[in-house]
Amino acid sequence: MRCAGIDVGGGGIRVLVHDGNRTARSGEDVAAPRGDRGLDLDALAARLAALLSRAAPVFDRVAIGMTGLPDLVPDPAQLVRGLRERVPVGAVVLAGDSVTTHVGALGGRPGVVVAAGTGAVALGTDLEHTWSRADGWGILLGDHGGGAWVGREGLQAALRAHDGRSGGSTMLSDRLFARFADVNALEHRVYAATAGDAATVLAGFAPDVADAAHAGDAVSRRIWREAGTHLGRAAVAATVPGLDRRLSWGGGLFAVGEPVLGPMRAEVLRHMPETDFVTPEGGSVEGALTLALTPPRSHPPHVYVFE
Repeated sequence: MRCAGIDVGGGGIRVLVHDGNRTARSGEDVAAPRGDRGLDLDALAARLAALLSRAAPVFDRVAIGMTGLPDLVPDPAQLVRGLRERVPVGAVVLAGDSVTTHVGALGGRPGVVVAAGTGAVALGTDLEHTWSRADGWGILLGDHGGGAWVGREGLQAALRAHDGRSGGSTMLSDRLFARFADVNALEHRVYAATAGDAATVLAGFAPDVADAAHAGDAVSRRIWREAGTHLGRAAVAATVPGLDRRLSWGGGLFAVGEPVLGPMRAEVLRHMPETDFVTPEGGSVEGALTLALTPPRSHPPHVYVFE
């Protein structure tokens, strides 16, 4: 049996293909295509079909964890139809990337997982009866502590230094101008883009904020402390009564390490000292492959199963 797990995130698409003997990894560092009203599902189906076709001609089961589900995907079946028109696939599991990150991190066990990449969301679930979400509202309304939030805070600090205002960071200002030709180029990239594309641009500066923090920049360290605190608050909010006090995390933002993990843990322990912190077993794409290998029951709007 050949199965594929796919992670569609703000920073690119990742694919794991398992055929019973080996597991192959592929992907591309291009954000999911967007239209005026959210994700462009037809364009996304074409992208996914191309990636799958390069790996194998036919798939028995495919599971997709995707950004924007459920909020920006009004008709999940549209993506499945578009995929099946282009490549032979059997059953398809479609879930939010917070769900696949949860499965990847905790291996299917109940608890809370904070997923932070371009955006940020905490999901508390047992994958059956309990589904509790905190944040994940996009950069204009939320996503506090996510990559776009960190990048925006860093760019604002860089511009304060550029203007000569207090509270800025000359180190971040230097990094801004190393990345963008000038301030006008930055403004054009942010304001001429859709909200989703703007979030990707903002998140692209988060690694610079991480580098500056590791180099000792006080402003950057403060940004990461605040990010971790925000993520911890989301985790606490997603931990509803009756759910195991088990917490893990996933997403590219956590590559920075302790500057964000430490404050997140501290905020969680301040409210829930009995929390069991679990190092993630895998990421979103591993969680997607798990769902393909052992399909769950359908739980709209979190998980859809198309036989």
